[in-house]
Amino acid sequence: MERDERRLISRAKAAALEVLLHNMHGPYRGLPRAAGWGYPEPYTRDLLVCSLGILTCQNQQLIKSLRRVLETCVKTQSPHGHIPSLVHDREDRGASDTTPLFLMAVGLYRMATGENEFLADAVSKSLTWMEYQSPSDRYLIGQLPTSDWRDEQWIVGYGLYVNCVAYAYLKLLGNDERAENIRELMGRFAVIGERQNRHVHEGLVLRHKPYYAMWSYKVYRSERFDLLGNCLAIISGIAPISRAKDIVKWIERESQALRKNGDLAVDLPPNFFPYCRPGDPDWKIRYEKYNHPGEYHNGGVWPFICGFYVAALVAARRFSLARQKLVALAGLVKSSRVADVEFGFNEWHRAQDGTPQGQDWQSWSAAMFLYAAACVEQQKTPFFDVIRSPCLSA
Repeated sequence: MERDERRLISRAKAAALEVLLHNMHGPYRGLPRAAGWGYPEPYTRDLLVCSLGILTCQNQQLIKSLRRVLETCVKTQSPHGHIPSLVHDREDRGASDTTPLFLMAVGLYRMATGENEFLADAVSKSLTWMEYQSPSDRYLIGQLPTSDWRDEQWIVGYGLYVNCVAYAYLKLLGNDERAENIRELMGRFAVIGERQNRHVHEGLVLRHKPYYAMWSYKVYRSERFDLLGNCLAIISGIAPISRAKDIVKWIERESQALRKNGDLAVDLPPNFFPYCRPGDPDWKIRYEKYNHPGEYHNGGVWPFICGFYVAALVAARRFSLARQKLVALAGLVKSSRVADVEFGFNEWHRAQDGTPQGQDWQSWSAAMFLYAAACVEQQKTPFFDVIRSPCLSA
């Protein structure tokens, strides 16, 4: 890594820490805010994703703030164990990923602090809630459209992202048997054809493609690429190292094709591709207003997800490429849409020109940069190295 690149990364890390400290106290019960100016609310999923960067950088103020977030989640947890979409609002329910992220964050916190019984009763309730989220009454988690972090994208049935988070929290919490059952079912092929045989259970593996399906349910599936879900599959160890390397090669090859076609302007992959376009079977009329091709959830470049991509590259042992992408990410997070700051850590960028389109000083953009930088510096993925099975990583 060149001297100027090291300096850029060092400045970006310092700025990321500044963002998190600035956002640590918001107007809602003093809980952290999701972004420096645009999102004053304590969005549950945002703040739980931040746990990776916070626990890795080991800033005690931020760790104390994270603990308060987790403890407040317990206070607003539903009687059945569901975690709300806003940390402070027990009535804001319906998300498919907040409860899995809560369980994952508690597992990370326990590992970092050694408090192995932290929030034990709440964890037990949430684990029970998650068991009831399986439509087949087996192991894979089902979800409704727009119920995870993609509130403008349809994920139906067994979503890759949510099931990867479920696998991760089960491993972190020591429930290896149930985790392996999820991994085994995910490793089955998605059903092809017009009917499903009675005893054939759908999975998330695609024939003739190295990556996992974005979602699958009965005879339906999406073969569009979900960057966050596939990165989590690599980092957590769901994907064996051989598949992980193949997924990375595919991402880089397809990203190069997007750049050649003018559909991508930066050296980082979009969150989702190929983009949905008018006339496609999965195009929604609402996308015309909120989800244009190459924007938002329909192929926007999200810094927090690119942080997961850098971590996935380290997990796949592509260390040189991980350093390259970290430098690219440090360059991307410099730009801001409104704020007059050195590093904008914006929410998301339009794929076709790289311009920031979301809110500046987004907490999870900053936190995942810190985690990605730690992965490159240490040549390992903190917390996830422990749960990746040696036999899968060989």
